Amino acid sequence: MKRKNPRRGVVLVTVLWSIALLSALAMAASVTFRGFAGVMVVDRNRVQADALLTAGLEASANTIETLGDAPLREVEITLTLSTGSVRAHLDDEGGRIDIGKAPVEVLAALLRSVGAPPAAADGVARRVVELRAPSKPASGATRPGPEQAFTDVRQLGQMPGMRPEWLAAIMPLTTVYGSETVNPLTAPRGVIAALPGVDGARLEAFLAARRSSPADANRLAQILGPAQQFLGSKPQRVAAVELMARLEDGYVAAARAVIAVLAQDSEPYRVLVFTPARSPRLM
Repeated sequence: MKRKNPRRGVVLVTVLWSIALLSALAMAASVTFRGFAGVMVVDRNRVQADALLTAGLEASANTIETLGDAPLREVEITLTLSTGSVRAHLDDEGGRIDIGKAPVEVLAALLRSVGAPPAAADGVARRVVELRAPSKPASGATRPGPEQAFTDVRQLGQMPGMRPEWLAAIMPLTTVYGSETVNPLTAPRGVIAALPGVDGARLEAFLAARRSSPADANRLAQILGPAQQFLGSKPQRVAAVELMARLEDGYVAAARAVIAVLAQDSEPYRVLVFTPARSPRLM
């Protein structure tokens, strides 16, 4: 009887193990390549979406420049490119109440309009104005305080006496890029309603007049009676821009920006704030 060669069995096992190892390596390489390809697609989408958002800012700045002295109130533009489209919604920052510049009575009235009791509203408003005031050294000479006490409306949340629900309610009505007065041509309904001395009748009369005469600032201010001292129409140069970009494959990215278009500036426009959406979605 012919004896079997044990070495052949060892060789066969070795070959089988080698084939299994190569198969595993091939599968791992395939999975890695698919994962890498997926990452490349996501990165490409992000780059293209960022380019669309930038294009939206460019178009928004051009819109502001084109409008000139015309009021900028809830303007929407859509730009379509080969990779997708971007939609921009523009609002005048001058139509909001600037927490770093508005008088104390305006700040107090604003807080009362969102439910703050009068005593609490007056106290928070006074503390805000005190924080903005220039400091005085021991010699008695006035020393300028910080150039800008507030750089973000959310900083009001750190003020003693301020409640989170009040802050959330005034966020859409306030800014840190406005002026001492509010532009009546572009102010939202809630801003006008929050001004001292504006009751329901004056508010409705004002809104009706603005619909019929959207550029007559003097007439609109007179309708509000004593509150007209808190109004001022100035050419718009700072705007809030809500951006939404959508690629052809459905990828969506969003951001909020504040841009300034300044006369005789070295730059076509300046980005003061740019905040991407927290979690862009795949649609």
